[in-house]
Amino acid sequence: MQELAIAESGDVVKARQAVRVLAQEAKLSLVDQTKLVTAASELARNTLSYGGGGSMRGALVRRGLKMGVRVRFQDQGPGIPDLDLALTDGWSSGRGMGLGLSGARRLSDEFDLDSEVGKGTTVTVTKWAR
Repeated sequence: MQELAIAESGDVVKARQAVRVLAQEAKLSLVDQTKLVTAASELARNTLSYGGGGSMRGALVRRGLKMGVRVRFQDQGPGIPDLDLALTDGWSSGRGMGLGLSGARRLSDEFDLDSEVGKGTTVTVTKWAR
C-alpha cells in the first residue's frame, strides 16, 4: 500500500509516480496504466487546488483472478455543493478546464465520489487489468 500526503505541487508528481508503479505491479496494459495515472494526476491536483491538500492511498486489489489498482484521494476542504454539476463535462469552478472529475470518471473502471460541504471530499478510482 502506498500512502502519500498531498501538500504541494511536487506531491502531485510523487502521486503520479506511485500510481504508475502500482499499475505496473498489477500488470495493467500501457494504455490502462496511462489512463489510471492521468486520472490520479487530475485527482491529486484537485486535492491540492480545491481541497487545500490531503492524502492519497493506493493499493493493489484482487477480484477473483483479476488484479487491479484502487486509489483514494481525501481532503478536508470545503466540499462540493453540487456533485452532479461538478461531474458535468466542461463545468469548472473557474480555475480549471472542467475535465478533472468527469475525466477521471471516464478513465476509471470504478469511480466513487463522496463529498460533504464543510467537511471535505473523498474520490476513489479503480482500474482492473484486462
